[in-house]
Amino acid sequence: MSAAGEVSWAGYGFTIYDPAHTTWNDVPGVYIFAGLDTSQRWWHAAYIGQTKSFSTRLPSHEQWWAATQQGATHIHARVVHDEYQRIAIESALIQSYQPPLNRTG
Repeated sequence: MSAAGEVSWAGYGFTIYDPAHTTWNDVPGVYIFAGLDTSQRWWHAAYIGQTKSFSTRLPSHEQWWAATQQGATHIHARVVHDEYQRIAIESALIQSYQPPLNRTG
């Protein structure tokens, strides 16, 4: 994976990746499809998820195109080995940021 910086979401540190220039590792974690707002100062989340393997989940993710339509340009990723922690972090982030592609109904 080739990093382009770091950012904090609700106190959790994430590494910023340009998906066009990233080969994903086979590690578990939480990810955010994100883009900068119009001021180019603040990230906004289009979609938040968790996976057992970045390398199998992210290269052909079904929400990526929709996320780009919401302004996503990068993927923020955090390695989290424990499944229960991944689910808890994903849930907390979705609740905090309410990304449009995670909304149901």
